[in-house]
Amino acid sequence: ELENQLTTKSKTLDELKQSLALNGSAEQTPEALSFKIAELCKMVDSIVSQVAQLKTSMQSILEQWRAYDEVYAEVSLMTTRYSYCIDQCKPSVMSLEALKKQVKTLQ
Repeated sequence: ELENQLTTKSKTLDELKQSLALNGSAEQTPEALSFKIAELCKMVDSIVSQVAQLKTSMQSILEQWRAYDEVYAEVSLMTTRYSYCIDQCKPSVMSLEALKKQVKTLQ
């Protein structure tokens, strides 16, 4: 989105340069307007550079988050498996009467 806005602003600056070259201005000298436009162009170039750096940085961060998500999913699955195993390995607590009944059934 920022790149699109910067492209639009750059086009507007180019149009201003062309307009200045063709018409001039009665309020300000062409040199003063040309200087201001040049400064604006430098600012736009600086912002474009910053956006490119930000984009590179964000791509790196996105890759790190993807790696984190993959590892998190794996750890979550392992935790669920271990929790299930622990639940299955727990001795069930039965009353003495229930144990006697089970022994009779097994005999």
